Amino acid sequence: VETAYKAVMKPKEGTILTVARGVSEKASEIASSKGDDLKGFFEEMVRAASDTLEKTPDMLPVLKQAGVVDSGGCGLLRFLEGALDGYNGAEVDLDFSDKPADEQENDGDSREQKVETKSTRTFLYCTEFIIHQKEKFTINAEKDLMKYLSSMGDGIALVSDDDVVKVHLYTNDPGIILQRGLKIGPLTNVSISNVDLEEEKNTLDMKSAGPSSEGAVSFEEQNFGEHKDAAFVSVSIGDGLKEIFQGLGCDAIIDGGQTMNPSTDDILSAVEKINADTVYIFPNNKNIVLAANQAASMTHDKKAVVIPTRTVAQGITAILNYMPDSSVEDNTQAMIEEIASVRTGQVTYAVRDTVIDDREIKQGDFMGIGDHGLLSVGSSLEDTAFDMTTRMMDKGIELISVYYGLDVDESDAKKLVERIEKKYPACDVELQYGGQPVYYYVISAE
Repeated sequence: VETAYKAVMKPKEGTILTVARGVSEKASEIASSKGDDLKGFFEEMVRAASDTLEKTPDMLPVLKQAGVVDSGGCGLLRFLEGALDGYNGAEVDLDFSDKPADEQENDGDSREQKVETKSTRTFLYCTEFIIHQKEKFTINAEKDLMKYLSSMGDGIALVSDDDVVKVHLYTNDPGIILQRGLKIGPLTNVSISNVDLEEEKNTLDMKSAGPSSEGAVSFEEQNFGEHKDAAFVSVSIGDGLKEIFQGLGCDAIIDGGQTMNPSTDDILSAVEKINADTVYIFPNNKNIVLAANQAASMTHDKKAVVIPTRTVAQGITAILNYMPDSSVEDNTQAMIEEIASVRTGQVTYAVRDTVIDDREIKQGDFMGIGDHGLLSVGSSLEDTAFDMTTRMMDKGIELISVYYGLDVDESDAKKLVERIEKKYPACDVELQYGGQPVYYYVISAE
């Protein structure tokens, strides 16, 4: 591993490759001394990965500014820890069902008998939520949270990334669990349900309704048996933005955004549902483009074309430039050319103190983020959005579109628009309700 690493890699320090190098160098160092003690050898590998990972913020300035370790290196450490657990024969509970194992094994019980018998679970409240981190969520912090959750319930699933921590467990004290989560950061997507009541309701619903629907995918009301030459699949979030895409003729809309990326299967399911010769896919987020491309490559009964839109504003522009009488190739080229002229800014808030692009940001500050980095920071939402817009402007800009989010009053959005109109009287400024979470404003200039 070390030889191959040195031969082909020239890593930037502080990345997953740095962690891999630390592991390979440690392996070379102790390979002869450990002899046949594979358990000790593997434990040293995991320890080396953990030690190197904790040093990554000191190697890569952007990590130190954000107060986090390298996410790829963290993933490699988790992989090695899992490999070690597998070697040691550790039992991993992958059962997330609502019933204990001894009840699941009783295949002789009929569905009706199970409905009549209350669950014997120790913990009755299924509790789920997302934490938006205020401070650096270190490996030790994750272990501490997992230890606490384990003392309060079972069926625990804990997933963290750069910005959020997703939590699922069964407990008898959901309120206390939520209070513990609030110590880490603000909560969203909170869901609490009683297992006994939901179990009975869901079982009866399954008997009467059969399989569930598509879930994350919502389709425009139309006859999907009717053949079309071309159709559109778009990723979006927020009631207002969904209505906009539907009004533009979008055939299927998949829920997704910054904190909820759809899978390849979600996109593929939407494409396969539509009866059309060509299906154009608009991912509308840079993190979803790869999944969209994978879905397109797995489509065989029709032509799937991915227009690499990175924002909802680009997605809207792309659909507006579709010409029914043009060929697939000409439409694809035209849409890609048009989205390149769209500048997008999005206003959100800081969940912790940090430094981005050499600008100091305090927890709770508003941030205007453009296509290529941070554009504005401030304590006033309107001022931050306005400043972001001014930094997006250039010669040739004719249209400014403002989509206000779920947490913005229409009156406040109108004030912002009036201010932009006064600053740029030669531009058309449109105000639309987007209803998107996370981002107070999505503003495009083209």
